[in-house]
Amino acid sequence: MQINPYLFYDGNCEAAFKFYEKVLGAKIEVLLRNEEAPEEMPTQPERKKKIMHARISIDGQVLMASDAPPDHFHKPQGFSVSLTVKDPADAERKFKALSEGGSVNMPFGKTFFSKGFGMCADQFGIPWMVNCPPEG
Repeated sequence: MQINPYLFYDGNCEAAFKFYEKVLGAKIEVLLRNEEAPEEMPTQPERKKKIMHARISIDGQVLMASDAPPDHFHKPQGFSVSLTVKDPADAERKFKALSEGGSVNMPFGKTFFSKGFGMCADQFGIPWMVNCPPEG
């Protein structure tokens, strides 16, 4: 069994995944557009280029997503995508990159439970927690 987060974007899934590819060193594995669906699955002309399903691999971990139809999109809340990074400097670099153009809920810094931890929402509205755990 495997559990993977599935994120819904407000029409900017492709831009988000290209951003994660750049700042997290991720690899886009699937970017399926609505226009690639079979004919029996029609879509509105303005949604043809939107993402029906996407899959990205971040250091062997999978994150999936799509562009939610406008009447189904809800601002993300009640969760965070948690990113664990072994090196504190790399963790801080990733945190700064993710939070650029977004918002910081808890600045990245040393805590009683980690060498570095921070919480932010990226420019696409996705909440992230970046953690550099203590040696164990």
